[in-house]
Amino acid sequence: MHLRPVDPARRADVRRFVTLPFALYRDCPQWVPPIRADAARALDHRRHPFYRHSEAAFFLVEENGEAVGRIAVADHRNYNRHHGTRTAFFWCFDAVDDAVVARLLFDAAAGWAAERGLDLLVGPKGPLLGDGIGLLVEGFEHRPALGVSYNHPYYAALVEGSGFERDTDFLTGRLLRHHHLPEAFFAAADEAGAARGYRAFAFSSRRQIREWLPRFTAVYNEAFRPTWEYTPLTEEEVRAAVERLLPVIEPDLIRLVMQGDDIVGFLIAYPDISAALQRTGGRLWPFGWATLLRERSRTRWANINGMGLLPAHQGTGANAVLYAALARSVGGVRFEGADVVQVDERNTAMVANLTAIGVPWHQRHRVYRRPI
Repeated sequence: MHLRPVDPARRADVRRFVTLPFALYRDCPQWVPPIRADAARALDHRRHPFYRHSEAAFFLVEENGEAVGRIAVADHRNYNRHHGTRTAFFWCFDAVDDAVVARLLFDAAAGWAAERGLDLLVGPKGPLLGDGIGLLVEGFEHRPALGVSYNHPYYAALVEGSGFERDTDFLTGRLLRHHHLPEAFFAAADEAGAARGYRAFAFSSRRQIREWLPRFTAVYNEAFRPTWEYTPLTEEEVRAAVERLLPVIEPDLIRLVMQGDDIVGFLIAYPDISAALQRTGGRLWPFGWATLLRERSRTRWANINGMGLLPAHQGTGANAVLYAALARSVGGVRFEGADVVQVDERNTAMVANLTAIGVPWHQRHRVYRRPI
């Protein structure tokens, strides 16, 4: 058994790194494969916008010629500059149920980070918007939403046995169409909106979404600035994340909260195509795209993977407008329900508000930390 760094310039190395989880989850009905081209692009220093400002490394553990573990580690300089920290993030951790393999991987990640003067290893947390966050620790019986990780139950023991402790948990819940909110809720939201000039806005085309990206990037950065996981995002990074989703997005599911001509909040939802990704094995060619697009039009489930309000508009009624838009976006179209994806449990106001409108939490992802 030996550990070695992955050379992102070697196709064979990239292929071995990307395909390892396909072997580990071959017989797991809940696991949703990533789009293989996107997974490979995360290692591409020329094409991935993360490498314009930061760096990462990738490692494999192999035994008898077979890959048995992998990990990625990043020095996210924009994050550290903003927070005044020296934190390294790990992600893409996958391994067989072997504590030795896990320790080799995490020690390699920690050693790489220490060489760069970093003093804390945190994760799982990928470098790009939409990468998903945390290790699944509850809700293994459920298929995850698009972009959210799934792992075997034994992963938590491997991580904790390698010296990590819990940092925070992210919760995923479900809003069902048959759960009818009282009319008084919508009336109060509409009244609050009218009193302060708030209104919900829905996009009408993918072209319009692209045109609004610079404004959305500014609002996203401002809305999440106070949170620990916030990373200042460049417009290129937001555009890369949106372009990954744009083919499967239905524009009218993405809602903004406006006050006059200003964006003060947003809700990002899209059809759940995870079943199609399972059928295609993460391949887009030659027929994968057609399968994904068919699933987009026929799925009865949606993912809500981004909600935010500018700090100055929190607690002013804009949140009621946002939650009413959420409920209407699910109940007003063909969907039977939606996953409300990965809300930080430390965001007690949002967790309480979503619980109050009938969202039960069914999955928990845990972020870990280990001093270096």
